[in-house]
Amino acid sequence: MKARHPASRRGLPRAASAMLLLLSLAASLPSFAQHFTVFESGQVRPLTLSPNGQWLFAVNTPDNRLEIFQVGAGGLVHTGSVPVGLEPVAVAARSNDEVWVVNHLSDSVSIVRVDANGHGGAVTRTLLVGDEPRDIVFAGPGKKRAFITAAHRGQNAAFDPQLTTPGVGRADVWVFDSENLGTTLGGTPLTRLSLFGDTPRALAATPDGSRVYAAAFHSGNRTSVVHESLVPNGGESAGGVPGPNVNHQGIAAPETSVIVKYNGEDWVDMLNRPWTAYVRFTLPDKDVFAISATANPPVQVAGAAGAYTGVGTILFNMAVNPVNGKVYVSNTEARNDLRFEGPGTLAGSTLRGHLHESRITVLGSSGAVPRHLNSHINYAACCAPTPNAESEKSLAQPMGMAVTSNGATLYVAAFGSSKLGVYATSALEAGTFVPSTANQIALTGGGPTGLVLDEARNRLYVLTRFDNAISVVNTTTKAEVAHLPLFNPEPPSVVQGRPFLYDARASSSHGDSSCGSCHIFGDFDSITWDLGNPDGDVKANANPVVPILPEFGTDPTFGQDTSFHPMKGPLATQSLRGMANQGPMHWRGDRTGGNAAPSVQPNGGTFDEVAAFQQFNPAFMDLLGRSSQLTPEQMQKFSDFILQVAYPPNPIRNLDNSLTPAQQAGKDFFTHTVSIFQGSCEACHRVDVNANPGEGPFKGFFGTDGKSSFDAEPLFPKVPHLRNMYQKVGMFGAGFTFGTAPVDPFLGDQVRGIGFNSDGSIPTLFLFSSGFDFHPIFNSVGIPNTPAGVQAKKDMAQYMFAFETNLAPIVGQQVTLTATNAGVAGPRIDLLVARANAGECDLVAKGRTGALEMGFRYVGGGHFKTDRAALPLVASAALRSAVATHQGVLTYTCTPPGSGQRVGIDRDLDGFLDGDERAAGTNPANPASHP
Repeated sequence: MKARHPASRRGLPRAASAMLLLLSLAASLPSFAQHFTVFESGQVRPLTLSPNGQWLFAVNTPDNRLEIFQVGAGGLVHTGSVPVGLEPVAVAARSNDEVWVVNHLSDSVSIVRVDANGHGGAVTRTLLVGDEPRDIVFAGPGKKRAFITAAHRGQNAAFDPQLTTPGVGRADVWVFDSENLGTTLGGTPLTRLSLFGDTPRALAATPDGSRVYAAAFHSGNRTSVVHESLVPNGGESAGGVPGPNVNHQGIAAPETSVIVKYNGEDWVDMLNRPWTAYVRFTLPDKDVFAISATANPPVQVAGAAGAYTGVGTILFNMAVNPVNGKVYVSNTEARNDLRFEGPGTLAGSTLRGHLHESRITVLGSSGAVPRHLNSHINYAACCAPTPNAESEKSLAQPMGMAVTSNGATLYVAAFGSSKLGVYATSALEAGTFVPSTANQIALTGGGPTGLVLDEARNRLYVLTRFDNAISVVNTTTKAEVAHLPLFNPEPPSVVQGRPFLYDARASSSHGDSSCGSCHIFGDFDSITWDLGNPDGDVKANANPVVPILPEFGTDPTFGQDTSFHPMKGPLATQSLRGMANQGPMHWRGDRTGGNAAPSVQPNGGTFDEVAAFQQFNPAFMDLLGRSSQLTPEQMQKFSDFILQVAYPPNPIRNLDNSLTPAQQAGKDFFTHTVSIFQGSCEACHRVDVNANPGEGPFKGFFGTDGKSSFDAEPLFPKVPHLRNMYQKVGMFGAGFTFGTAPVDPFLGDQVRGIGFNSDGSIPTLFLFSSGFDFHPIFNSVGIPNTPAGVQAKKDMAQYMFAFETNLAPIVGQQVTLTATNAGVAGPRIDLLVARANAGECDLVAKGRTGALEMGFRYVGGGHFKTDRAALPLVASAALRSAVATHQGVLTYTCTPPGSGQRVGIDRDLDGFLDGDERAAGTNPANPASHP
């Protein structure tokens, strides 16, 4: 007999009770559409088995939880769910009852103590690490050391990230002694290794725990850009941009920069012409790093064995063969050193249908050996309708991997193909495998990100991100035998629209590429592409234009052609985050749904973001090689999803949202100093935080006013937003000048080859801030190179690193209060409460007081609402005191505005609070348990 729902015990029908409660909350809560913020964090290690094989642990990324399943001969049985941090992406079991969860948005690691019966547990400690941690493994002596990857920045990292210093590694690995975490707020690491790569992602450990491998995420492919100021006019014949230099109409292309690639000695373009004199740095392209895990403290392996090069452009996951020690790295390789979209009629070549290659790179004593997973594809043929015999053999965007204990078989999760690939490791290493559907396992859920092998039961467990579920696969029959959905709070528009970003089987004729191949997890790939189309037409520009001061004449374009030439030259991949409410899209603003109609923000004329995004539909044919565009209905679903993806909080800005003196000076200059344009920098790079009260944090401009601007750029670009400048640090010493010599001296090895500006050719924000003061005509009205002007540019750079995003920096931040750490945790809790009082976040607290699982939502005035309807409000001080009195544990988390009710006390937003449902024996994560 099922337990009665608490509403029934109160004598009120369940539906009526829910309606009354929802109505009572309506006045104080944001609209339902705002209860969930889409961050689209990429899962890295979403599943793990307990050492005894009895429990499967899974991260529920959208629900901020660790899910617990009992593993038995009859399959998986869901037994518990533990709230952790925001956007959990990786999990590792230290023991049968202690599990560590990496929280990507919270910059934290949750240490979970699991109940003996698996019916839940609680976070007993929260470690604070660098920005956007991604993966975790245990290794070292007794496998007691935890290795965690994180970006070399973040408010929880007590070091200077040196954002303006050349030659600094941007990849950190934090190492903790799991048996000696220290008494500091965020835990005391044993060491922190800084590796000479960009932001890291995956880790792998040898079976004996002696060695750990760490991989850069956007590791690049040794490409960079020579700025247009250094490229001779006159096209290929004059040593300038490789031809063709006109489109099919015979209209000359604008002056642009040139993509070059480092071959180990010289920087060369696609014609193999050297540009070495103009690129003032080298790219060692260190992709995967080897760490001695048993050293005290752990260190990178010395010499050439300490780093592997040439592994791939985007590195996803790694696995170690337990028999021969080879390391397998799932990755994609970009072909951005080549050019053009479209049919390739005039140019004779095109990237259509062959932008990337999905690969497994094998690391061994001979270095890195890439293996193309889709060697069967005939890239000369395009563009057959899908599915077809060729596309069904393809595997796109390989991610999680598992190797059998005998080292003979490798299983690979193909994120863009809804399949698993099965490889004999000997054939993979030798490059003799033949792609075949016979060596693939179809999954009913899309977007497999990670898997774990249960050899004792001949099973694989696979997390499918599109539908937020776990597939159970029989390794003997190579068939899926069960599919278990996890509770998912995402709106239907997110679930329905996500596949259009990633599903390569539906996006490309060859079945190997999707929009997500460049826009990695909705973000960018940190490289530059020349995706012009010589076979395209010149089109008019209907966007509004930033006015020019009268002293430069009456022509609002300063005599410049504002039309959109189809040969746009190199442009850095842009993020798909935060596009809502920012006006026309792409660097030029050439994706716009409007025309000459009045342009207003939000959502009118050329500022209609839905219509603007739908103008990308032709890319499915011109770039991905699809036989047709998406239907209007499909493109609408894609638009509805992607326009909800948000930027994370800025990791450079202080957690209390204050600015340092330098950042404040930069903001003052940015906001108040009149430039050559009509007003200050802020006049164009608008910052309208919460410009429309009641519409949530995602309205208003964040760095752009959406107009086209005169920036002395031939492409006449749109005013760019400035929310992700901190992500582009690591390129120093590029050639950039309006004169005859590069600005920088030769600066040697650097981490990145792509920097700032639309083409990625400007190495630092100092030069970006300089505006036009390198050109004589602008010296009198720009920022002059006087001592005061130099300092102003330095301050401007510091402000742009800390630029406002849609969410305050406190969002995601956590602290765990125990019975013994009130003195350490108290100030952090005070900070979270203060920022919640300021309206920057919803504050929740989850955990236990004694044996009782509890949830709380901060309602203001120093009080929390519990997850039991009958209980009164609890004062903040009383709540902390209860933790100490009852030997409890409580983790406080700042969640995005509007999400506190769901995350804190009503998981399924049905109006019946979580504590009441637990008491009644119902489970908000399992609707079938409701009466």
